[in-house]
Amino acid sequence: MRYTLFLIVCFFSLQIYAQETELASQYFRNGEYEKAASLYKSLYEKNPLNNNYLNYLIDCYQQLEKFGEVTDLLNLQLKKFPNQEYLYVELGYNYQLQNLQDKAVPYYEKALISIKKSTNMGYLIGKTFQDNYLLDYALLAYNKTMEVNPNADYNFQIALIYSEKGEVENMFNTYLNLIETNENYESIAKNYIGKFITEDSESEPNILLKKLLLKRSQNNPNNTWNELLSWLFIQQKEYDKAFIQEKALHKRNSENINGIVALGKIAFENDDFEITKNCFNYVLENTLNLETELIAKLYLLEVANKTNEIIETIETRFQQLFNQYGKNIATINIQAIYAEFLAFKKNEPKQAISVLKEALKLPVNKFQKGYLKTKLADILVFDNKFSSALIYYTQVQNDLKNQTIGQTARFKIAQTSYFKGDFEWAQSQLNVLKNSTSQLIANDALALNLLITDNVVKDSLKMALKKYAIADLLSFQNKNKQSIDTLTLVLKQYKGHPIEDEALFKQAQLFEKINQFTNAENNYLQIINLNKEDILADDAHYYLAELYLNKLNSVEKAKEYYQKIIFEYPSSIYVVNARKKFRKLRGDEIN
Repeated sequence: MRYTLFLIVCFFSLQIYAQETELASQYFRNGEYEKAASLYKSLYEKNPLNNNYLNYLIDCYQQLEKFGEVTDLLNLQLKKFPNQEYLYVELGYNYQLQNLQDKAVPYYEKALISIKKSTNMGYLIGKTFQDNYLLDYALLAYNKTMEVNPNADYNFQIALIYSEKGEVENMFNTYLNLIETNENYESIAKNYIGKFITEDSESEPNILLKKLLLKRSQNNPNNTWNELLSWLFIQQKEYDKAFIQEKALHKRNSENINGIVALGKIAFENDDFEITKNCFNYVLENTLNLETELIAKLYLLEVANKTNEIIETIETRFQQLFNQYGKNIATINIQAIYAEFLAFKKNEPKQAISVLKEALKLPVNKFQKGYLKTKLADILVFDNKFSSALIYYTQVQNDLKNQTIGQTARFKIAQTSYFKGDFEWAQSQLNVLKNSTSQLIANDALALNLLITDNVVKDSLKMALKKYAIADLLSFQNKNKQSIDTLTLVLKQYKGHPIEDEALFKQAQLFEKINQFTNAENNYLQIINLNKEDILADDAHYYLAELYLNKLNSVEKAKEYYQKIIFEYPSSIYVVNARKKFRKLRGDEIN
């Protein structure tokens, strides 16, 4: 009975402590420091070993400018617990808050001297300096601790301090030293370095990191430096330079070709088909692994499909693959790509549907099944069988709800509903996808949602948007000429409507696909003349510059429009590429 009563008393005591702590925290967050101090003082007196209460009490007193109470409190704590030498930092900082620097410095030095007696206190002293933004002292504390105890490693803390101080070169060097000591730190270091690196190869941090890596690579050849250079070039979307680094790595370790495969996939996702081909042709020349070989051949076929190689040639290549490897689990992805080729390139949707339904009979896992069903639904949309397509998309979305493929299926449900003119249902799906874990899906969902929203405000019957959605569907179905003609009708019937710029832009891109470059140029110019502040204005400038450079052989005009992006649209997503290309055309030396 006594034991039970004891447990009940303990339980209620803990509850009271928890309530007091929560209330004190709430007062502190609300800036009610007098009330918070009263509670933290009570909690601290009951729990003098709980430094959390002590720290909050110090903060409250300092917010109230009760510096004398802080001094008395810290001296009393040090008298009780003389081994808590990190509190000398707090004593010094308390004087610094009163602009008494001459009194603060001796306490900081006392804290640093104490590291020699107990290196275990070194981290806590360094962190206390850091928490009070005394960064130079924090560096001294961490370095002194590592000097006294060679087994201590506070390079991450030191790198973070350099980051806070804005000393980027020191920060980079610290991370690189850390990697040099232990390669296992590479991925963690990349995360921190990556916060300073951008797509812009001409930014100061990018240039600096490249110089540091090249210097280390020359002084101490090491795979790590090549890996980091490759990673840097990938961030800058300079896949050709990354390929050089990956080949150097492969030559040193011919057993591992994963870096080339990964680079080929990244280049493909970013539409750099030349490097994609270079990577996967290199893979085929240097691998005997069946799975790797199939991946390489799959991507090469994908490139052929996207770059409009001769249809008969692509068909022959598919048949050669099926003859060599068969239609089985190993070639699931190739079968899916073949089905897309049949539908979107050869206009044979029935045969494509048959290929995918046969593939679904194989003993596939749930992810493979979801992938095949999504491709099947895409082809059913191509064939105007929307109801059947929505059934398959919905199955994938329900079966793999929290996976990227499930979110992709939800987007395609919205897209198909949009094609059908069911804009409300499309938007209900798109609103869910705004917070998708996949940034690409979230962006696509936002773009389609904005398109619908922007074009229903002044058109309650949504007639213009319905007509535009039909053109969009025809474009999806690879019926480019019909889509262009439909957009021409939209532009004639709805001049001045918000849909006009969207229709001009969509039509311009279709003109490019069918090599009508002058028509594309006219459309981009019309968008720019409509409204230079329009959401598509920077897109029009960039695509027009690309058109002049790559198709219309007008370098001066390309320079003009790249320059306009740089100066007139500084927040545009195209600025980095525009700057690179403008400087290259101008003849600047870019290393």
